[in-house]
Amino acid sequence: MANQKPKLSPEEREDLFFRRVFHVTLTGPSPSDSSSIVYLEMTAAEILSEGKPLLITRDLIERVLIDRLTFAASVGPGGRPFHYLVGCYARAHDELRRLGAIKDAALRSDMESVARQSKKLIVSYCRIHLGNPDMFGGDGGSGQPGLELLQVVFAEVTSEIDDFGGRSLSGELKCPPGFLDEFFRDADYETLEGIMNGVYERLRDCLLRVSLLGNFQQPLRALRLLLNYPNCAKCLVNHPNWIPTGDRVTGRVMEMSSILGPFLRVSGIPDHILFKNEPDVGLQFFKEASTRRPADLLSAFATIKSTTNILQDVLAEIFHNLLKNMDTRERVLEYFAVLINKNSSRSRMQVDLLNTASSGMFVNFSAVMLRLSDPFLDANLSKLNRIDSKYVFHSNRLDLKELTAMHASSEEVSTWLEKGNLEESNDIRKIDAENRALQSQGATSSGSNTGVPLSLRTKPLMSCGRKEKYSFICECFFMTARALNLGLMKAFSEYKNISQDLARREDSLASLKAMQEQGTSQQVERDIARLEKEIEFLSQEKLCYEAHTIRSMNEFSGWKKSSLYACLVISSFLKHITKSHSGSGNDGALLQRALSFYRLVVVWLASLVGGFKMPLPDKCPMEFACMPEHLIDDAMELLIYTSHIPKTLDGFFLDDFMNFIIMFMASPSYIKNPYLRAKMVEVLKLWIPERSGSSATAALFEGHQLSLDFLVRNLLKLYVDIEFTGSHTQFFDKFTIRHNIAELLEYLWQVPSHRNTWRRIAKEEEKGGYLNFLNFLINDSIYLLDESLNKILEIKGLESEISNTVEWERRTVQEREERMRLFHSHENVVRFDMKLANEDIGLLAFTSEQIAAPFLLPEMVERVASMLNYFLLQLAGPQRRALSLKDPEKYEFRPKTLLKQIVEIYVHIARSDKEDVFPLAISKDGRSYNDQLFVAAADILWKIGEDGRVIQEFAQLGSKAKAASVAAMDAEAILGEIPDEFLDPIQYTLMRDPVILPSSRISVDRPVIQRHLLSDNSDPFNRSHLTQDMLIPDVELKAKIEEFIKSQSSKSQGR
Repeated sequence: MANQKPKLSPEEREDLFFRRVFHVTLTGPSPSDSSSIVYLEMTAAEILSEGKPLLITRDLIERVLIDRLTFAASVGPGGRPFHYLVGCYARAHDELRRLGAIKDAALRSDMESVARQSKKLIVSYCRIHLGNPDMFGGDGGSGQPGLELLQVVFAEVTSEIDDFGGRSLSGELKCPPGFLDEFFRDADYETLEGIMNGVYERLRDCLLRVSLLGNFQQPLRALRLLLNYPNCAKCLVNHPNWIPTGDRVTGRVMEMSSILGPFLRVSGIPDHILFKNEPDVGLQFFKEASTRRPADLLSAFATIKSTTNILQDVLAEIFHNLLKNMDTRERVLEYFAVLINKNSSRSRMQVDLLNTASSGMFVNFSAVMLRLSDPFLDANLSKLNRIDSKYVFHSNRLDLKELTAMHASSEEVSTWLEKGNLEESNDIRKIDAENRALQSQGATSSGSNTGVPLSLRTKPLMSCGRKEKYSFICECFFMTARALNLGLMKAFSEYKNISQDLARREDSLASLKAMQEQGTSQQVERDIARLEKEIEFLSQEKLCYEAHTIRSMNEFSGWKKSSLYACLVISSFLKHITKSHSGSGNDGALLQRALSFYRLVVVWLASLVGGFKMPLPDKCPMEFACMPEHLIDDAMELLIYTSHIPKTLDGFFLDDFMNFIIMFMASPSYIKNPYLRAKMVEVLKLWIPERSGSSATAALFEGHQLSLDFLVRNLLKLYVDIEFTGSHTQFFDKFTIRHNIAELLEYLWQVPSHRNTWRRIAKEEEKGGYLNFLNFLINDSIYLLDESLNKILEIKGLESEISNTVEWERRTVQEREERMRLFHSHENVVRFDMKLANEDIGLLAFTSEQIAAPFLLPEMVERVASMLNYFLLQLAGPQRRALSLKDPEKYEFRPKTLLKQIVEIYVHIARSDKEDVFPLAISKDGRSYNDQLFVAAADILWKIGEDGRVIQEFAQLGSKAKAASVAAMDAEAILGEIPDEFLDPIQYTLMRDPVILPSSRISVDRPVIQRHLLSDNSDPFNRSHLTQDMLIPDVELKAKIEEFIKSQSSKSQGR
C-alpha cells in the first residue's frame, strides 16, 4: 500500500498559506523555499518566548506583516513596502483561486475566509503605508508612494494603444485583480485625502506638455477609474489645487496648475511657444502639406478627429459624473466659474497668451459644456423655462454684468436694477408671453407648431426675482454660452485671422516674385525666403484649427484659400474627403451640438420679447436690452462658419434662426451694434440656395411667413441704417455690408412673392424709407464706379511704365519695388470697388423696370439723371478707350455689360415718365450731359448686340432730352436776370416751391432740401435737426416768384 501524505492541521494549513502569500517564515528557509522568502528570526524568537508554536496563523499574521514591512529597509529594491504588499495581494488572489479545488466544503470555506482576511489586511497596510510613507522605512521617504499607487492604476487601465504617443506610464508594477476596487471602496475620506492629493498632482504632471499625439489616454482613463469611487471624487474637488488660489492666479495658472487643467489642454491647436505641447501636431501631420499624398492628409485628419472625440467624450463623462454627485457638484460649478472668469480677457481682440489659457483648452472646455447641455437641447426645448434671465444680474459665480449689452449701457442697467424693475418686467412678460408665443406659431415655414418650443406654447418663463440658488440647467446654460464665447467661437476668430494673414502673405509673396522677374535686390530675396517660411508655418496652424473645429474635414471656403488649397493635390484631397465622409454621423458632432445650443439661445432671447412675432413691441424690454451681446454675436458667427462647410446644416431646423434674424436685423432699438445686425445679413446671404448648395434653405426664403412679410422691408431699412455705424471705418464698412444686402435683394427679386412685397413697399413708402434706400444706392454707385474708373486709369499708367523696359530698368530697385506695390494696391481697390459697383448698378437696372415712379419724384429725378449721364460719359464718351485693359475680367470690369445696364435704366425710367420730366432732368445736367453721347452709346449698343427695341427707345429719349435742353435755354433767356432772393441758396437755380427752414429761417427750394434730407437730417446752414415734415411753405415768396415768371413771360411775348 502506498504511503499517504500526513494530514495537515488547520494551523499548519494557515502557516503554509501565509508563507506562500507573504513570503515569510518563522522556522528558517527550507531548500524548497523561494529566495524571496524572508526568515523573521527576531519575530520567531519572540513567539517562542511566549510559548507559542512557530506557525503563522490568522492571529499572528498582522504582527508578522508589520515585522516583514519593518524588515523591508534591509532587503533591496524588491523589498519596497508598496511593491511587496501589491505582490502579496496578487499571491493571495492566486491562492484564493486555487482553493476552489478543495473538495472538503468546510475546509474550503475556512481557508477562503483566511484568504479574504489576508487581502483585506494587505489593502489596509497599503493605505497605512501610502498615508505614512516613513513608517516602514525603505524607499517610502523618497516621495514615491503616490507614484507607486498611480503606477498600479496605470497598469489597470493600460491598453495596447498607449505606446502610440510614447512609452506606457504603468512602470514595473502590475495591478492584481480586484486590488484597486478593494483599496478605494472601503476607505474613508480622511484616509484617502492625504494619499490622493499626491496621486492627483502626479497625474496632472503627466499631461503638462502633452499634445494629441502624446500618451494622454492612459492618464485620462486612470482619472476616470479613480472618480468611480465617491471618496476619490470628493478628494479631487477638495484638493488644494482643484482651484488654485492667490492674487497671482491667472487663466494660464488655472490651465497649468489646477488638477484638471492639463487634461483639458491636451490639443493639437497651436499655443504660445513657452507652453507648447509635444509632439507638435502641425509639424508631424502637416509639414509641407501641399506636397503630401491625399491619403496621408486624410489619415492625419482622421487621427486628429478620432483622438479629439475620445478626449472630449471622456472629459465630459468625468465632469458629468462629478456633477451627478451632490458632494462634488458645487465645487465643479465653482471650477467652471473660476476658469471662465480668469479667462474673460480671451474675448478681447488682442489676447495676452501668457496670462490666459490656450485655445486648445477652451475648445475642449466648450465641447465638454456642450455635452453637459445635451439634456436640455431636445427638439422641443422643453426645459426653456428653467433658464432664469436674472442670473445675468445676480449670479455670484460668473462676472456677466460688465459684458457689453444688447442695447442698454452699464449706467442704464444699474439704474434699472436699482429701481427694482426686474421683477416687474418679468410679471409683464409672463402675462404677455403665452399670447405672443401662440401667435408666433405662424412664423415657421409650415405655420404649424413645429418651430415653436413646447415651453413657449404652454407656459411663461420663470420669475426673475432675486434669489441666490439657480437650477443646474440655468447655470449650465450661461456657463456654456461663456465657454463657447471664450473657446470655440474665439478659435473660429483665430482661424479666420490665420487665414487672412496667410492670404496677405501669399499676396505679398506674389508681388515680390513679380518684382524678382523685373530685377531684384538681396532684400527682396530675403523677404521671399522669410515669407515662404511664414506661409509654411501658418499653413500648418490653419490645418490644425480645421482638423479640430470642422472635424468633418470638408472644404472650408469662407475666406480666401491659401496656396495650400489652391494646389491641385489638396483640392482633390478635399473633394475626396467630402465625398467619403458625407454620411458620417459623428464628424460634425461638435458643430451640430453648437448649433443646437445657439438655437436654444435665440429662442430664449426671443421669449424675452414675447416670442417670434412681428412687429416687435415699440419699446425694447430692458430685460432683453441688458442681455450680453455676445449671445447673438456668437450665434451669427457660428452660422456663418457652418454655412461655409458643405452639408453641415443639412437636416438642421433653421426656422428659429430665420425668425430671429428677420425680427432683429433692422431693429436698432433692440440691437444697438450695427455690425452685429450686419452679420445677420451675411448669414442670410450664405443661405441663398445657389450659394448654400442646399434646397432646404430655399424654403426659408420662399415658404417662411415672417420672411415673406418682413424680409425685404427689413433689408431695405438696414441698407439705409448702416450709413452711420459710429465706427471710424464706417465709410468703407458700409460698402461691404450693402453688397451683402444687394446680393440678397437680387435673389429675392427673382422670387415672385418677395417681388410683389417689394413693389408694395415702394408704393407705400415712395416718399419715405424707399426713397432713402434709392438715394444711398445711387450715392454708392456713383462713388464706387467713379473710384474704380479713376484707379483703372492709374493702373494703365503703371502698366505703361512697366512695359517700357528701357525706362523701367533705369529706375532704382527701390523705385521699382515701390511702383509695383502701388500697382498691386490699385488692383485690389479696383477689384473690390468694381464688384460692389456691378452689384449696385445691376440692382438699379432690374428694379427700375417695375418700380420706376420713385426715380421720377422731384427730389430724385435730377439726381438719377446726373448719375446716368456721368456713367454714360465714362463708358461712351471720348475717353472710354483710355479704360481698356489687357485683362478687364481680372478686375471684374465689364464695360459692355455696364453700358447695357445704364441704358436699360434710362429706358425703364423713361417708359414710366408720362409728364416728360426725365428728359428735362437729363438736359439740365450741366456737368456730363451731351446729346452726342446718346448717339455714340446707341452705336456701341448696335455693335455689341443689344435689343433693338431698347436702343430705339434710348435714342428717342436722347432726342427728347435734346429738345428739352433747347426749350430750357429759351426759357432761361425769357427770364433774363433772376433776382437773388428767387434763387435757391444751395443750387443757385430758380426756386419753384420755396420752403422755410424752421431753425435757420432760410428759404430754399423744396426738391433741393428734400434731396439733402435723404442723406442728412440736418439744416445745411446750422446743422440743427431737420425733417421733411418740419419744412414751412414760403407762400409769400412763392407768389412773388410766380408773379416774376408771369411778368417776364409777358414781356417776352410783347417783344
